[in-house]
Order: sequence, then structure tokens, then C-alpha cells
Amino acid sequence: MEVVGRKFAVLGLARSGIACARLLLARGARVTVLDVKPREALPPGVDELERAGARVVLGPHPVAELKAAEFIVISPGIPDLPQVEAAEGAGVKVLAEIEVALWWLRAPIVAVTGTNGKSTVTSLLGEMGRRAGRPTFAGANLGTPLSDAVDSPANAPDGLVVAELSSFQFERTASLRPRVAVLLNVTDDHLDRHGTFEAYAELKGRVFDGQTAGDFAIVPAGDAVCEDLARRRKGRVLRFGPGGNAFVDGGDLAVRGPDGEEVRVPRSVLRIRGGHNEDNALAAMLAARCVGLPAAALREALATFAGLPHRMQLVAEVGGVAFYDDSKATNVGAALRAIEGLDRRGVLVAGGREKGGSYAPLRDAVRAHIKRIVLIGEARANMKAQLGDLVPCDEADTLEDAVRLAAAAAEPGEAVLLAPACSSWDMFRDYVERGDRFAAAAKATGNIREREVRAKDAKGETNAKSAKEAGKPGQPPAGGPDGR
Repeated sequence: MEVVGRKFAVLGLARSGIACARLLLARGARVTVLDVKPREALPPGVDELERAGARVVLGPHPVAELKAAEFIVISPGIPDLPQVEAAEGAGVKVLAEIEVALWWLRAPIVAVTGTNGKSTVTSLLGEMGRRAGRPTFAGANLGTPLSDAVDSPANAPDGLVVAELSSFQFERTASLRPRVAVLLNVTDDHLDRHGTFEAYAELKGRVFDGQTAGDFAIVPAGDAVCEDLARRRKGRVLRFGPGGNAFVDGGDLAVRGPDGEEVRVPRSVLRIRGGHNEDNALAAMLAARCVGLPAAALREALATFAGLPHRMQLVAEVGGVAFYDDSKATNVGAALRAIEGLDRRGVLVAGGREKGGSYAPLRDAVRAHIKRIVLIGEARANMKAQLGDLVPCDEADTLEDAVRLAAAAAEPGEAVLLAPACSSWDMFRDYVERGDRFAAAAKATGNIREREVRAKDAKGETNAKSAKEAGKPGQPPAGGPDGR
């Protein structure tokens, strides 16, 4: 795409907006960046854009400004806006940030999507690529914007770009041509934005658009929804799970790649917990073999990858109680996997802003693994109505209060699990802040218990001293003059 002198309006000055504007400016585009926040609330990268020639427009987005552009680049977190719709109606093209990045990407791309597990699989694939000695970029929806891959060493024929993609990013993207497309699962999520499960699933299925018969489409074995989405496109369909191309075989994770060679890794080397993470490992192994990564790189990555923050992360152990932070479980499917992944009975901390789905899929897992639930946020009344007949449900106004209630209910050998099944935006900046505060509150329960123990010990010493004093010569014995 030739962009020299062409006018772009970039909406949203978070990481992806700044990265996209920087990329366009470097290639000679005329760029206006817009954000509703005031200057003092913006990240420092905005000053750099201004020095590079970008116009900065803050406050409500002027329709005239948007209509004057040839392209609008919209950040994935921004919902439909009437100003954008008006500009689009006037002929302005509206794009996702990843669409702009795709114009200049020449490396083989592995695109990873799904409701749950995509960050873990993307990170694993990135580690496998690096262990293989290939220049590798792993990012997009995960951390580093895809625009930053364009001028990285990974953007070369011998490099590798692993892109985690969300349903929001597929809304305005047409140029995706992945060598390997991975769809891990599709369960209810973001229905507050997409309306129906079917519409959400179709967006996820766009990961396979643009593939040819020489490309690979990876889906879970036996998943009719994912299978149908893949088979309606042209890529060669491969599967992970029982009966698939990557599978669990006794004590091994095994994969038969497109070249027919079988690679095995002992299940015991995995550092990430739960059966769902075995599925993630299988998907990553299969994708890695499709882009020619060697067996040694797969083994090394799986043996060293310890997981991502806020994804079933052990953050504290207090009085024999383990505290697990799965703040990234922002939907029912992710929360279900977290609960099923517990190796002990526990207390669940859940709730937040609802996404439009039912909590009924959690019922069997709650019945099997959870003794009590502590609920927070806007969803707590609805969650209590749907789950409260199974176990006792408490409500808390703050996460810190919820952790204290959960810790008090948990016995040694049990767990407290944060798996909200909801977004964080009613109470927190994002899931990261929610997870960090959970971890801090969990550790604080240790301080509280330590103080309680010290106070108990001090009280015991005082009582012992009093008893000793009571037995001194000239003092009446305890119980009165007659010893009773």
C-alpha cells in the first residue's frame, strides 16, 4: 500500500493507536491522531508523534475532521461511534490497526484466535520460534501492537510473526493471509458488542479468510463449530485433541506434523497447570510444526514456559491455603476451565461487568470443585441467582473484602480462586489491575493471620505469667482462699 501524502485519522491513543500512527508517519502519510482524553491523561508516546508531524486533536471527535480523512484507523476497544458512521457513510474507509500493519508484513504469519487460551498459545509459539533461532515477533492483541512487527527483524522470509487476534480486530480487517490459522475454541463472549453467538463465531472464523490450499487451519478435534468455520474456507484442516494430529498419548504429548514426522514431549515437563493447558500445548506444537520449527525447540519451550501473569497463577500460600489469580478469566468459558483445573476444593471469587451470556455452564464445575462463592461487581446479583442454589454465596463491595471473606472460609489444603467470568471495567482499569489487587489482598491475609497468631501467643504468655504470679508465696491460689 502506497500511503505517501494520504490522509489518515487514527482514533484512540493507547498502544495500538500510537504504534499505527508511528508506522504511517514513517512511511510518509499525513496523520491526525484523536482521543477523547485530556493531554495529561495520554501516554508519553503522543509527544513523539507530534514531533514526527502528527496533528493531535483531543476531546469529542469532530465529524468534519473524520470526513476530511481518506482512512480512519480505529482501536479495537472503541465501539461504534456516530461520528465514524457518518464519515464512513461519506466514503471514508474504516480500518483496524492490524489491517494497516498487514500491508507491510512479509514474514510467515501464525494467527491465533479463540475465546480462551490464545495468549498462552501465542506466547508458547513465540518461545518456540526463539528457541529455534528464528527472528520472532509475538504480539498483536497480546501486548505489543502488530504495527511494531513491521520494522522488526521478524519481518523477513526467514522470520516468524505470531499474532494473537480478537474478535474486535476482525471487524475491520481484510488483508489477513496467515500461513497457519489457529482457532482454539468459541464460547459465549462479547455478546454485549456482537449481539449473538453466531455473529461472534463468524468473526472468529475470519481468521481462515484469505488462506489457500497450501495453508493450514488448526481447530480442536470434535468441535463442530470450529470445524465448520474452517472447512468453509480453503486451508488444509488439522486438528488437536483426541483422534487429531496432536494428541495426548499416555504420558506424552504427541504431534504428527504435515511432513508425517512424529514429535513427543513428556507431559510431566509442562509447567502450566490443567488439562486446558495441555490442549494449548498441543495446538502450539501443531502450529509450530506447520511452520517448520524443530522438535528440540518445542521441547525446550514447553519445559521452560511457566505461564502468563493472571492466568491460573499461584500468587500466595497462607496457612495451607493456595491463592490462584486467573483474572484473565473474563468470560464463562475461561472461568470454567480455571475451576476445572483446580486440584483441590476451593472458594471462588467471581463477578464484574457482564458480557451477555449465561452462567449455567459453570454449574457442574462449581458443584464438583467449589464450596463457597464470594461475588463482586455489577454481575453479583445475577450470578447469585444462577449459582446460589449450589453453594453458599456471599457478596462483597470491594475485592479486598471478597478476599478476606474467601480466606476465612477456606481450610488448609483448599484454595481461593479468582476467576471472575466477567470483564473488570465496572471496578478496575483492566484485568491486570484486578489481578494485582487480588494478589496484594491475598498476601495481606498472611500478614493478618501472622498478627493474629502473635496476638494469640502474646495473650498466652500473659495468661501464663498471671498464673505463675498467682502461685507465688503470700499470694492466694487461683480460685479463692480455699483453692476452689
